[in-house]
Amino acid sequence: MIKYAIQHTTAAKRFVGTIALGCCLTLMLMMPLTLQAQKVTKADADSAYTHERYQQAIHIYEELLKQGEDADLYYNLGNAWYRTDNITRAILNYERALLLSPGDEDIRFNLQMAQSKTIDRITPETEMFFVTWYHSLVNLMSVDAWAWLALVSLALAIILALVYLFVDRVWMRKTGFFGALALVMIFLLANLFAWQQRDKLLHRDGAIVVAPTVSVKSTPAKNGTDLFTIHEGTRVTITDNTMKGWREIRLADGKRGWIAVETIEII
Repeated sequence: MIKYAIQHTTAAKRFVGTIALGCCLTLMLMMPLTLQAQKVTKADADSAYTHERYQQAIHIYEELLKQGEDADLYYNLGNAWYRTDNITRAILNYERALLLSPGDEDIRFNLQMAQSKTIDRITPETEMFFVTWYHSLVNLMSVDAWAWLALVSLALAIILALVYLFVDRVWMRKTGFFGALALVMIFLLANLFAWQQRDKLLHRDGAIVVAPTVSVKSTPAKNGTDLFTIHEGTRVTITDNTMKGWREIRLADGKRGWIAVETIEII
């Protein structure tokens, strides 16, 4: 009886091991097919958009974005929503694409075109020209592009510093010194701009109104005084998110007030 039990246990272990090995081999064989299916899915999304099957394209783009954010996917998704006349969703996705790729002129153009179809006409507050210039400079490239520029600048600065230290010719020493100094400045500025772009991605305070009409309140309560009304597609900046169910927002023209959290969607 003992010998039989041992043999039975050994056979069971072998059977389980065979099943496990078969499962592993099956998964290994399926992995390339899965990766290929993911590539086909992206191609299917583009094909659906090209053939004007916009709802199908929207569904596929949104599924792909669940795997990770991508500026091109947001841009294509915004275009698909725009083609279905859903201007609000188009603006939201253009804004998300622009957040990831702030220097892309195509995204910015399509966003401005979509914003021109919204109800609200808000004139931004005036600011000093150098502030506008600085913001334009920061938004010239994405966080990754600024980071690469910083690395390249540092590498070139090191090379020019070596030229200054070890080359005898005066003009080359001057070139090395001043070139290295300029590149160090570029390195520092690129790091600053990359940090600011990264901070925008991590602490997102921009939002788009998704409700058809929203009454902005003086206090975070339904019985609060109505200050003004805004409509879907309008971009707002969240200035206070500490109240449950409510957000204090600021418009581009400086107006402030409270709105219900379900009436907006974070960019």
